[in-house]
Amino acid sequence: MTRVSFHFNVPQRLAYACRLLRKATRQNARVTVTAPATTLSELDSALWTFDPTEFVPHVLLRDGEVLPERLRDTPVCLVQSLAGASHHDVLLNLGAEPPAGFE
Repeated sequence: MTRVSFHFNVPQRLAYACRLLRKATRQNARVTVTAPATTLSELDSALWTFDPTEFVPHVLLRDGEVLPERLRDTPVCLVQSLAGASHHDVLLNLGAEPPAGFE
């Protein structure tokens, strides 16, 4: 079952998300992040640069893209729609509305 937690009113939302994703991957969680395309692109960039000594393995899937077999073990998957996600032990929603199926 997907774990759902709520984090409100955090400053620097993308930096906070990066730290949260780093923590989750250190605990061997597989995380799906859902958000609008612009937010996902910003998060993708932030994950490459938020800490110069660490890297959070992730893959960004555009709408309609299918996760290639060789990337299925990537612990963080950035998607606009949960239909494109191959896993979600943890779901991080950076959108304004709950994703379909999690209302």
